[in-house]
Amino acid sequence: MSIPPRTAGNLYARSTLFGRAISAPAQQFIHTEGASGRLLLIAAVIALVWANSPWSEVYERIWGHEVTLNIGFINVQEDLRHWVNDGLMAIFFFLITLEVKREVTRGELSSRRKAALPLAAAFGGMFVSAGIYLLFNFGGEHPNGWGIPIATDTAFALGALALTARGAPTALIALLLGTAVVDDVFAMLVIAIFYTESLDMTATAVAGGMFGAVLVAQWLGIRAMSAYLIIGFAMWLAVLTSGVHATIAGVLMGFLTPARPHVDMRHLPERARALLDVIERVGDDRDPEADRALGELEALVYDTESPLERLEHQIHPWSGFVVLPLFALANAGIALNMDAFGDALGSTVALGIFFGLWIGKPLGIVLGAWLAVRLGWAALPDAVNWNQIIGIGVLSGIGFSVSIFITDLAFDGAVAEEAKLGILAATTLSALTGVVVFRWGRRDGSSEVAAT
Repeated sequence: MSIPPRTAGNLYARSTLFGRAISAPAQQFIHTEGASGRLLLIAAVIALVWANSPWSEVYERIWGHEVTLNIGFINVQEDLRHWVNDGLMAIFFFLITLEVKREVTRGELSSRRKAALPLAAAFGGMFVSAGIYLLFNFGGEHPNGWGIPIATDTAFALGALALTARGAPTALIALLLGTAVVDDVFAMLVIAIFYTESLDMTATAVAGGMFGAVLVAQWLGIRAMSAYLIIGFAMWLAVLTSGVHATIAGVLMGFLTPARPHVDMRHLPERARALLDVIERVGDDRDPEADRALGELEALVYDTESPLERLEHQIHPWSGFVVLPLFALANAGIALNMDAFGDALGSTVALGIFFGLWIGKPLGIVLGAWLAVRLGWAALPDAVNWNQIIGIGVLSGIGFSVSIFITDLAFDGAVAEEAKLGILAATTLSALTGVVVFRWGRRDGSSEVAAT
């Protein structure tokens, strides 16, 4: 039995009704109130309290529980913590890649002039923070942890900005987001290049085949989301068994997601007007011709939103309110006792991460931004002053999620625990220092420093 035209249009337009229904308020809540960052903080505190309570063994037993995935010839056994890190975090990195692609195609990184300031600030922050880590660990046993302090936790940083700098200009928020996006791109490259220990060429070839399958499906004009979900899952399985971290599958699928809508907004009025003329001429929505026109009109409006934007809106609340809190709950449970603090204070890994995030990030970001302005590559946005640049530099020292993620790739055992203590200390102090900087800036109206 065929589906009536209008019904088909309704099904097509409403196929993601749940995601669209929650995405608009959730997006606004995330970006204006920092709700995702707050929930992330709550989850981290719960994990810390739980891991240091009389029920700490329960915490380790739950996240250490082995779960097996058995599909045909594929048999993968990991503990629950690794399934969160390898599976759910692929969704997070998929979303990050969508945000990066949006910023590059039509956002703060879409032109050389727009991109210059966040690019310079981000690279300055990454190089100085990594350099400080290497100063502590050059020639030692753990130089490979240099990737840990380069990352910025976007949700935490934006949430902290919303809490500490209420009424901050939009340009300042965009600058922090642009800087964090560049950090995320570099962090993903670091994970893919420097934290891959071995490579299974067969699985890698299969992943490459899935990459090609997506391109072929797009070339054939296939738009069914289910087809891409199946291909994406197959790619994730292949990457999981290849030796490359499984989250890179999320990065690849995000990179392949079209950023252009199927219907150009410039063509909408003409095409919509023709359909409205049909509806007006018939004058009865029970007429098959009007029914068909209504279905086509709904599908036409639906297609003015690009797949990238649609998926970003749908996934953002799931990533912010489910994936990242679960990640924090699984990974932030660190034993806090005098022995652990003593070990961290004597650890070059912990100290390198701590000073890399707390000192290196703001120093590098301010230096990079100042050089870009000084050399004429960029200009400070309107209503943004240098005290605010220092403030977002300090908040960029909040490296929580991605820093912990890279820690689990670089280290294990006691060294990983010391590294996480360094991250937690730097994240806490960066947030508190950010409060001081922004409050001092509000009291001191002369905080704007000349660019020259």
